[in-house]
Amino acid sequence: MIRREDALKAFAEDEYDLVVIGGGITGAGVALDAATRGYSVALVEREDFASGTSSRSSKLVHGGLRYLQNFDLGLVREALLERSILVKLAPHLVRPLPLLVSSFENKRPDRMLGMGLNMYDRMARELKRPGKRGREPFMGDEDWSPEKHRIIEAEEVRELLPALAPREPTAAYLFYDCQTDDVRLVLTVLGEAERFGAVCANRCRVEELTTDQGRAVGVRCTDMIAGDEFEIRAANVINATGVWADQIRPEELHDEAELPVIRPSRGTHITFATESLTLNVGAIVPAGGGRSIFALPWLGRTLVGTTDNDYEGPLEHIPPDETDIDYLLDAVNQYFRTSLAREDITGAYAGVRPLISTGDPKKSVDISRKAELYETSSGLVTITGGKLTTWRRMAKLAVDRVVEREGRDAPCRTHEIPLGLSATEEDLEAPDSVSDATRALLAHRYGHAARDVLALAAEDERLAQPISPELPDLMAEVVIATRKEQALTVADVLMRRTRLAILDARRMCAAEAIEPRRVAEVMAGELGWDPARVDAEVAAWHEEAAAEGFAPARAAATA
Repeated sequence: MIRREDALKAFAEDEYDLVVIGGGITGAGVALDAATRGYSVALVEREDFASGTSSRSSKLVHGGLRYLQNFDLGLVREALLERSILVKLAPHLVRPLPLLVSSFENKRPDRMLGMGLNMYDRMARELKRPGKRGREPFMGDEDWSPEKHRIIEAEEVRELLPALAPREPTAAYLFYDCQTDDVRLVLTVLGEAERFGAVCANRCRVEELTTDQGRAVGVRCTDMIAGDEFEIRAANVINATGVWADQIRPEELHDEAELPVIRPSRGTHITFATESLTLNVGAIVPAGGGRSIFALPWLGRTLVGTTDNDYEGPLEHIPPDETDIDYLLDAVNQYFRTSLAREDITGAYAGVRPLISTGDPKKSVDISRKAELYETSSGLVTITGGKLTTWRRMAKLAVDRVVEREGRDAPCRTHEIPLGLSATEEDLEAPDSVSDATRALLAHRYGHAARDVLALAAEDERLAQPISPELPDLMAEVVIATRKEQALTVADVLMRRTRLAILDARRMCAAEAIEPRRVAEVMAGELGWDPARVDAEVAAWHEEAAAEGFAPARAAATA
């Protein structure tokens, strides 16, 4: 990405066809979609890119098997199509993930679930048929689809889920979805948007729309670093701020668009060392209240989540709920017959999803993951709802509305635009001190661009060292994050450019931790910080980490 200073300069000098508010996955997708159709695009994000919901998902790109239970076939079909497209666009970043639903006590897998999986498979295969209504062509008509689900026997279940061996599983359904690093997906999409001419900057808070005769002609922003105000002039404005969508022109949205209520739902996740809960594939874990959660291998840890509870608190920092943490621990311990405790948790995080409530008490299912699009009298287009998997389709909806009202001939192209340049660990040459695990991580995270990280590691032995002694992320990534990805704080690096804040939180959040200071010292060389500023940035990291609750208390809070 271009330097933030250069982006701000471009904002002051140029006028745009479109300004996008929001630097999560939907806003990034809108910027890419519009730029590839020939629009000049500016994007602003109030905090850091992907700092909201887009860094706090379950890391799955999936059809949503549980939505079949509600017969929401349209949503499942749409998500399955997006899944197949994304795994082709970014095979290094969006990868197939086997998942198991196991059975016990000499019972065979549930037949009703098998019927659901048959439907899941069939819907995925049907998407590949030529001439399917509403289907977009893609790369020679070779969309990815998984193998059909199948039943596996006890020995293979134990091999794939060693943590389940003590329960002596009888058999399991094996099926496939996909997994990603949600933040890296956002950064990759933003990078592609810039390649097509979009200009993006973080830490720019939108104060208000600027209007001419009642029509939006841009936005007035505050630079959250320098404190200056500036305007971006644009013919169109798209609001892609997710759960914050109704905070921009709320009176206009609610009065004119009959906007259904955005119902924030908090989802909590926790992570464990793989030695504590060893999984080679994902597992569907029964939990209280008739719900299920995921237990997934992810970036060298085991990720468990998610909860789904209404949330009415402040949106600035959303820590995991103590009750939710206990709920996840209880579910895992009961299912795997383990005795994991809070001290075994290596990290925790929570985020809020922008679920849409129609406000209709006659509907049995009042909450939806469906995307919603609104256009109001100022011309402001708002896109919200949806989920990580369907970001590309949400972006298409929003840009289609702008294209239609302008009468342009500019079809969507994002179904055929690769996201980054794929690479495998075998493609990457690395210094001898860099482990195979690190090469594998870098190939997944950056694709071909991992060569830039490894080039820095080859030049400077200090940058070839891991940030954490337990995980493979390199100090060289701190330089890349600061120099090429607009990272401005220690939290930007530990929370989003790497994921150490949620994978190794106990270490990174400890008062005596040396790792955050080492990160700050590397950033200082890029950003010109003096020792006093380094101290301040380390202190700011600890303050933010405490507010986010990455390292949960070792004992549950009591009233």
